[in-house]
Amino acid sequence: MKDLKQQYKTVMADHFPETMTITFGDQRLIYKKRTWKIPDESTGELVEKGLRYGENPGQEAALYELVSGNLSLGDCRFIEPGRGLVSAITEEDMLQAGKHPGKINLTDIDNALNILKYLPDRPTAAIMKHNNPSGVACAETLAEAYHRANMADRIAAFGGCLALNRPVDRDTAALISENYLEVVAAPEYEEGSLPVLKKRKNLRIIRISRMDRLYEYAYLRFVDFKSLIDGGIIVQQSPLNRIRGRDDFQLAEAVHDGKKYIIERAPTEREYDDMLFGWAVEQGVTSNSVIYVRDGVTVGIGTGEQDRVGVAEIGIFKAYTKYRDTLCFNRFRIPYKILEKDVSEGRRSPKDKEDIDEETRQKKAGLIGAVMISDAFFPFRDGVDVAIKEGISAIVQPGGSLMDFESIEACNEANPKVTMVFTGQRAFKH
Repeated sequence: MKDLKQQYKTVMADHFPETMTITFGDQRLIYKKRTWKIPDESTGELVEKGLRYGENPGQEAALYELVSGNLSLGDCRFIEPGRGLVSAITEEDMLQAGKHPGKINLTDIDNALNILKYLPDRPTAAIMKHNNPSGVACAETLAEAYHRANMADRIAAFGGCLALNRPVDRDTAALISENYLEVVAAPEYEEGSLPVLKKRKNLRIIRISRMDRLYEYAYLRFVDFKSLIDGGIIVQQSPLNRIRGRDDFQLAEAVHDGKKYIIERAPTEREYDDMLFGWAVEQGVTSNSVIYVRDGVTVGIGTGEQDRVGVAEIGIFKAYTKYRDTLCFNRFRIPYKILEKDVSEGRRSPKDKEDIDEETRQKKAGLIGAVMISDAFFPFRDGVDVAIKEGISAIVQPGGSLMDFESIEACNEANPKVTMVFTGQRAFKH
């Protein structure tokens, strides 16, 4: 067992080259490997190394920053050197190195930035776990945004990666310090915030120097590589989110057997705000996915399922699970699972659990009035129906299914009526 624990503490040497060159026809992109001089966890001596390890101990890994080359293919000019975010993190940006960073830490930050780049207008927090958001929220203050994102899925947030789109103040730092996180990333840290955060010795505290201009990255493309098990590579352009404002949504309509179907209720101002927020969050969620948001916070996040009605149901299940846990934690300062165990073993009154379960049922886990976001079209109305039953009031989906008319009918038949908009683009992320 001692050896198993040690493997997670071992910073591997890697044998990847110092530079890497990729040739696209007569164009060349040159990358430089990123290393850091960080105190060794055992000896405390400064040691220069790159990534801790890859996705698992025993996998060598390296991080490269684009340092030369301006790739242009067809009508697309890809992101140029000098715009590094995660790949440009230096020792000075590691305000507390904590444990030596690994691949997962950095890809979690990167995917958080992939969400936050579409949400520049308000203080926003994204907590990532295994390269998916566990909770994302915006608010009038950064502290409130973090609190809401954390309580959206308090259990999954444990050991997660937090990214914030505003400088960290003392109030936010105080809330963060109450929980166990692996990484905190922000554009800057205000006076008095670092001593609070550094009480957690293993917390990686990282400053992303260009994060204050993150919105500039929202509409820049990068080259996306996928390596195959046979050594082959698939190359694609990164996706672009075409939804920049409410006018980019199209009120759902479809034609079937010569009959036109049109959604009968337009979105409210609040629903439009949640639609924009939710579609931005969706850009960082592994497909097949369906998420639910309300009032600028994620309510339930269903990820990576094989069928759309299944992932819609998973998102609902998670909403109920997290809502019960939040009620229990706020009321008794213990997780819901502990409450269940205490009740079953006679240490607590069954009424404690019954009250939480009843309130969750009555409130439908916060799904009443929520917006449902789907990264691809609904092939049938069943996915829409399971969410309407829970009280959602609006739906965002790409549109384009042969059965779009069924989904429109489901919304128009609902009481009260549900609104639905099309994005005109899919948002798969594999």
